[in-house]
Amino acid sequence: MPFDPQECLRSFERGRLIAENGRPIRLFEVEASSITIPLAGEVLFKAWTLNGRVPGPTLRAREGERIRVLFRNGDSTSHSLHFHGVHPAAMDGIEPVLKGRTAVYEFDLPRAGLYPYHCHVAPVARHVGKGLFGLLVVDPITPRPAADELVLVMGGYDLNNDGRNELYAFNGIPDAYMHNPIRIRQHQLVRLYLLNMTELEAPLTFHLHANEFRVIRPGWIDTTDVVTLGVAERQILEFSFPFTGRYMVHPHQDQIAERGCMGFFEVVPA
Repeated sequence: MPFDPQECLRSFERGRLIAENGRPIRLFEVEASSITIPLAGEVLFKAWTLNGRVPGPTLRAREGERIRVLFRNGDSTSHSLHFHGVHPAAMDGIEPVLKGRTAVYEFDLPRAGLYPYHCHVAPVARHVGKGLFGLLVVDPITPRPAADELVLVMGGYDLNNDGRNELYAFNGIPDAYMHNPIRIRQHQLVRLYLLNMTELEAPLTFHLHANEFRVIRPGWIDTTDVVTLGVAERQILEFSFPFTGRYMVHPHQDQIAERGCMGFFEVVPA
């Protein structure tokens, strides 16, 4: 594997803090490049990646900070980075960045939450479908309770450019967490940052077996075992498992789950 889906689960890129004119800025570096990834059996796919992985790095900052993202296009095709959230038009990432060029995206983070980012060069569905997407986690000023924090990003692969996905995945590789389940501790609070970046599909309904989760939003908490997400929608989910064992997780659109977007939580004794 050119990258490890297990590492994608718990790896957060916090950048580095620099100071300019007395103000701290959190600096990130992101590079687009092409790699070939194995998807299923002998299926090889030329992906467009950010920092060599799908999804791209999970960037992490804090409410009230200013971030600066240095985006280098090391690929042969024009790309860009468009961040969801509030920022000036000049930072919106809709202008193509040519091969070998670098763009700078800089803006403040006025509110905590989850913010997808992705390439916005036309055709956008193709650029996203080939892997150019990721998640920015903005933590609140008052820290959330300690938890085992995970990132799951749902995506799809159109293998023959016919406008339909043939394979699907959590964190880039189909069935990665079927073959290597996600290990968590019994009774451990788990905080899951969930994002749907599956182009060419109707909304997907994320489902956790034999348990419930809390959907965490400002001023509102819901408890359920399914949550439906359109493209680019995201949620923060919290849960813990009272029993050990192996528990399935997947979109409730079964034909999508059966083509790669399925995994297990392996709950082990605390």
